[in-house]
Amino acid sequence: MAIVKAYQGKCCYPGLGFGALSCSFFGSSFKSFSVSFCDRVVNIVEIEQGVAMALALITGASSGIGKATAERLAAAGYSLWLTGRRQERLDLLRQQLVDKYSVQVETFCFDIQKATAVDSFIEQVQSRLSGLDILVNNAGLAKGAEKVQEAKLSDWDEMIDTNIKGLLFLTRKIVPAMIKAQRGTIVNLGSAAGRWVYPGGAVYCATKFAVRAISEGLRMDLAGTGIRVCNIEPGMVDTDFSLIRFGDSAKAKAVYAGMKPLSAADIAESILWVIQQPAHINIQELVIFPTAQAAVGQVHRT
Repeated sequence: MAIVKAYQGKCCYPGLGFGALSCSFFGSSFKSFSVSFCDRVVNIVEIEQGVAMALALITGASSGIGKATAERLAAAGYSLWLTGRRQERLDLLRQQLVDKYSVQVETFCFDIQKATAVDSFIEQVQSRLSGLDILVNNAGLAKGAEKVQEAKLSDWDEMIDTNIKGLLFLTRKIVPAMIKAQRGTIVNLGSAAGRWVYPGGAVYCATKFAVRAISEGLRMDLAGTGIRVCNIEPGMVDTDFSLIRFGDSAKAKAVYAGMKPLSAADIAESILWVIQQPAHINIQELVIFPTAQAAVGQVHRT
């Protein structure tokens, strides 16, 4: 679903060549159409000056994997809706992407933990939800690494409210439009911690186990709708994840000392690969570790 260019009734899709164009014209422009490449159907929501772009919504886009995913998808020609809690970062990212890739980018600043904030966002975009092709549920965090008997309840609340409830709030509002359109891809950012538990991570791991369960259940509930659901489960990724978790830069740096972790761009590349698979292929789960990490808690350091 990169940039698709129209040429006299045909479309050129990078990597696939020419395919049949099916659309309705209104004067010199049109608002929606689909492109068929054998069994692959690419939905396009808007066209300007001969270039059409699919639309992706990315949560937690102001930093880390969310930001890297926005950059990678913009480079591939997607239109973007970006959400986050830091307006200044979203504004800067939007300007950078528009200037560099000439894509359409809209930003929405709100806290996904709050159902009322999600409702307000949906009200803003309700009339355009039918054009949404991709939902990347990236927003998430870890807070603290204390044992259960020593942990702060406020840390538990923040992880549960963001990693589980926030994901559910938004997905519940987006899915009906995708069902009506009979298409869409939902990518949930889980974690290797959603498969393997470690000391001091009981509640964080539980939230990512929940993301895994939600992904499995959602895929079952959506069977027959044409909507795909994927759970991306990274191991160690060098972002501000550890800084947010510990609130201490020295402790955060120590997590990745003596080894080469994954980068946010590595995960973004994997997300792009998942969503660009033909429509009949659903990558259900993708566990991604750096080579130096053999398992959760087993890391080769030099």
